[in-house]
Amino acid sequence: MAANSFGHLFQIHTFGESHGVALGVLVDGCPAGVPFDSDFLQKEMDRRRPGFQSGVSARKESDQAEVLSGVYEGKTLGTPIAIIVRNTDQRSQDYNEIKAEPRRGHADKEWKQKFVHVDHRGGGRSSGRETLSRVAGGAVARMLIRALNPKCEITSQILKIGDHDYDPKTAETLLLQAQSEGESWGGLLQIQIKNPPHSLGQPVFHKLKSDFAAAMLSIGATSALEVGAGIEASISKGTDFHTDKSSRSVYGGLAGGLSTGEDITLQIHFKPTSTILDVAKKGRHDPCIVLRAAPVCEAMAALVLADHLLWRRLDNL
Repeated sequence: MAANSFGHLFQIHTFGESHGVALGVLVDGCPAGVPFDSDFLQKEMDRRRPGFQSGVSARKESDQAEVLSGVYEGKTLGTPIAIIVRNTDQRSQDYNEIKAEPRRGHADKEWKQKFVHVDHRGGGRSSGRETLSRVAGGAVARMLIRALNPKCEITSQILKIGDHDYDPKTAETLLLQAQSEGESWGGLLQIQIKNPPHSLGQPVFHKLKSDFAAAMLSIGATSALEVGAGIEASISKGTDFHTDKSSRSVYGGLAGGLSTGEDITLQIHFKPTSTILDVAKKGRHDPCIVLRAAPVCEAMAALVLADHLLWRRLDNL
């Protein structure tokens, strides 16, 4: 199982299982001298952790990030940065049944077929808990982006839960009801990158949009990615789409696979959580992935930007 790394010059290598001792990330390629913000790292981990808001998994993890290497006196050393988070609230006995009976919609059966010897507890490495490693790596990427391009800002917004426009109060009621009924919902999340650097992207096989696609679609439960106008572009006439009156946002801040310097807009679609009915009622599961996916998608966007910022330095003399 070799595909646990992401990036080219700015790389992350992630490890760990849902019910193992710990999960973590090794960040390689971060230059020396980047101010390291431990408080920001923990804040990002807190945004993703389970058990501390209504309508999400009841598993309570503190998700305290431990930095083991690569940082000294508040700055990066240019050496690999190792960060781990220890598991403390596993209930492995809840998963005894799936060792023999895979869950519908999950990767239990497919992982067993592929690897034969697997850790079934909590889904092992196919669990959504794997994403905490991405968030930790993404936090370091954002520190680098902040150092190189202070005006660049990555934000997220939940647009829909199922077919409902997102409203926090309505969402809480909807998801608490879903938890009690063993139901789940899909969702739609938007990422906006404000004031991005121009000329990021490496045509032809690492256009910025293709790396965003690889980043977002590698997240569990994602089902589609739209850039700018997205699918609306496929049903548009060129004389309507490419006019002075049309908003530049239809291009999503990209042209020819490169960033233009305008805001970049991405929309990520998520399928309904696979755990439903009686299994969901008995367990500790998110009835909708999108609430806790926001910091994960932001992290993956940051990893792509950090990688391409370093890559751009090699483009010309």
